[in-house]
Order: sequence, then C-alpha cells, then structure tokens
Amino acid sequence: MLNKFPSLLLALTMALSANIHAADAHHGHEHGSAAPALRLNAGQPWATDAPLRQAMGEINQAMAKALPAIHRQGFGDGEYQALAATVRERVAYMVDHCKLDAQADAMLHLVIAELLAGAEIMDGKTASPRHDGAVRVRAALKSYGKYFRHPGWVTAKG
Repeated sequence: MLNKFPSLLLALTMALSANIHAADAHHGHEHGSAAPALRLNAGQPWATDAPLRQAMGEINQAMAKALPAIHRQGFGDGEYQALAATVRERVAYMVDHCKLDAQADAMLHLVIAELLAGAEIMDGKTASPRHDGAVRVRAALKSYGKYFRHPGWVTAKG
C-alpha cells in the first residue's frame, strides 16, 4: 500500500466528496455509475495480511466497546471524536504496513474510504449526526468481513 498517508487521505476524501455530491445530485438513484464497487475475488474473499487483520481487529474491538453506549444515546461528542481518532490511527497503520496485491488493495481502499468517511462524521465535520458516522464505520467493518478473508471475523455488535 501507499506509504504516504496524507496523500491517500486527501485522495480518498476527494473521491468521497465527489461520490457524495453525485449521490445528492441523483437523489440516490444510480444512472450507469462507473464508481468502483466492492467485489469478491473470483467468488472468494480477498487475501489479507497480519497488519491488516490487526488494524481491522482493533477498529472492530473499539466499535464493539462503543456500540452499547451509542445505542443508548449515551456517547458524547468527545467519545465520538476519540473513536474517530482510533479509526484514523488504525487506518494509518494499515496503510503504512499492509502489503496486498494490487486488486485486493484496490478493494481495501473502498473499505478504507468508508471508514474515513465515518470517522469524519463522528468528528462532527459534516451536517450528519455523529451516530451516522458510527453506523458507517460498522457498515465498512461488515463489508470487510464479507469481502476479505479474516479467520474468525465477527463484525462488532451493539
């Protein structure tokens, strides 16, 4: 993966912004969009490596710990910001240490984009409620579990 996290973050943020604006312009309807979508590797989950499994496991654990309070609406702004920071730190770790083949890496970037978008919402940097950011991160974790081979993976539940 790229060793330039700030460049990757900027590129992903720009791509997300374009996708969000396109979705808004189309009111949620797809009209032949050429945007990449997660897919399996010839019907099988993509291979992972130890740094990726470690980082995703840590994000998943942080979400599992936070979800009960989030569901009770007992999670404050500072807690959302701390959770967002954990997501960004673990994403930075996987970007720096994960080594996947190009196709698996491309699929992982889609998951990373969702994780970072969720972190941005949890940080309060959008008009969306912070709760929506946690929902988005959990959805990214669920996608990771479906599209990547991670033995024993169970997506965080609240």
